[in-house]
Amino acid sequence: MIFRRNKARPRNRRREGSGPLLGIRLPWRRIASACGVLLLVGGALFLLRLSLDQPVERVAISGRFQRVQALDVEQVVRGAVGSDGMATVDLSRIQAAVETIPWVDRASVARSWPRALTVQVVEQVPVARWGEHGLVNLRGEVFVHDSRFIPAELPELVGPEGTQAQMTERFLAAAPRLVETGMRLRRLTLDERGAWEIALDNGVTLRLGRERVDERFDRFLRAAARVVEGRAGEIAYVDLRYANGFAVGWRAGAGGARRG
Repeated sequence: MIFRRNKARPRNRRREGSGPLLGIRLPWRRIASACGVLLLVGGALFLLRLSLDQPVERVAISGRFQRVQALDVEQVVRGAVGSDGMATVDLSRIQAAVETIPWVDRASVARSWPRALTVQVVEQVPVARWGEHGLVNLRGEVFVHDSRFIPAELPELVGPEGTQAQMTERFLAAAPRLVETGMRLRRLTLDERGAWEIALDNGVTLRLGRERVDERFDRFLRAAARVVEGRAGEIAYVDLRYANGFAVGWRAGAGGARRG
């Protein structure tokens, strides 16, 4: 007889897809402990913030004021604070609100614990008039368009809209040099064609034209200023729009034109 040997089948072999994988035990106790710690820390931070977020009771304002009123600044600050407390108040929003006040150049705001804010204000410094009622600062920005009070000593800048910064820069460069010669700039004009003129406080006008303006102004200081200094009452203008010289225009009855 032929005996067939039956192959033994493995008893513990798991067929593919026949059942789930072995379960993974999670460290629930550690997870619960960590969550508890996070809740405690979050609660402590919330209570700390709640205790610090006290109402703003005082606003301390500092700065050298001539045009700005401290009361106006405080009213704007309190309006920007609203119902916020010391911890939640937005300092940048308060700063932006203060800087919208006329004559305020810039402001800084800080917390002063436990219940106060400190506000430091820097006023605008006008260097010239823009037209009849505007005022420009050192950066050539028109910060007042309809000023009721114009300081009489301020010179006037007259030019196309958008040229304020350019004209202020030229004014700041020319005015101190004229003072050194005993003259003051009363009006600086830039016309639509780009031609420059300077009116002095002695009634003389400098015609500088559109090209080589700095070079022509230097020529006036080197040569023509001596002529103007001695006979300003007789001179109407000095025309510097020549390649190497200048022409003097005399007032009626003072004499003929003179080339320098």
